[in-house]
Amino acid sequence: MEFPSPGWVNINTDGAATGYLGLATCGGIFHGSMGEFIAFFAFLEVQTAMVAEFYGAIHALEEAQKVVLTNVWLECNSALVCVVFTAKTNVSWMLRNQ
Repeated sequence: MEFPSPGWVNINTDGAATGYLGLATCGGIFHGSMGEFIAFFAFLEVQTAMVAEFYGAIHALEEAQKVVLTNVWLECNSALVCVVFTAKTNVSWMLRNQ
């Protein structure tokens, strides 16, 4: 595992679902520059795997903002989530209000 630079927090997120519209979950873990555990989150609902991936990333950034973490490195294994967060891409209406 590679740790973030001093003063930065690494957030790893993931989402998954059973079937197209099934039980879905997402979660994330926050750790500091020495690999120390800071926080985690997880939640479960009926949704698609893609929406679970997006909710995980969005929720991670919302939690970081709540505790005033300004230097965060978000890691996600969804290529689409990465594209949407790094490009000027339109997102689904259900994610726009998050």
